Amino acid sequence: MGGQPHDADLMAAVTELGTALRQLVDASVLTTVPADQLRAAAADAQAVTARLAASQRPATQLPALDDPVVFRRVYSPVSGVGSALAPPVRIRRVEGGVVAEALLGPAYEGPPGYVHGGVSSLLMDQLLGSAAIAAGLWGMTVHLEVDYRRPVPLSTPLTMRAQVTETAGRKCVVTGTIATAAAPDRTLVEARGVFVLPREELHADYFGTITDATGRHRPPARPTDATALSDADA
Repeated sequence: MGGQPHDADLMAAVTELGTALRQLVDASVLTTVPADQLRAAAADAQAVTARLAASQRPATQLPALDDPVVFRRVYSPVSGVGSALAPPVRIRRVEGGVVAEALLGPAYEGPPGYVHGGVSSLLMDQLLGSAAIAAGLWGMTVHLEVDYRRPVPLSTPLTMRAQVTETAGRKCVVTGTIATAAAPDRTLVEARGVFVLPREELHADYFGTITDATGRHRPPARPTDATALSDADA
């Protein structure tokens, strides 16, 4: 996955758990088992929760496997291999921007058979920020416009693209699209985002409590340290 050396066995275990949790979420959405089996499954889930809660990091401490410099965020709700919330989306750099692939299952449903519009917005925010980083820029989201051209189908391979279209001082403008992999030129969702580099005097206010996995204070110095955050006063 690139970046600083990390514990490969821990990464594999986090990925296995994330995959299992996503499978559990999908199964819970589609299941038709009776109430007694649902209650038994809930008890099992609570037991697993207790096991995982036995040792936890503070919310202000980055996970040991994260490396923001190379955009490795293992619990990102969009791209994190360890997140039960993430599809996950896989993002890669290409000439002129970034491309991503994902498949959204029933847990992301809005209108029957289609992806919830808020999920499309979440994916676009992540992808536009990634395009800014790929261009050597960065910023926090201060404005995001999303146009829904056509509904996005569930359980269908998707292709997403984004690229920087304007830069001016601390601000950059990024645009992107969502389409199916089978028809990449038929836009389903189109987005435009404005990202602004926080003023130097605001860094301590925004990130003063963040530490690395060892507990050392490590305020953001790179774009990827802040892409998950959004503030209109950036």
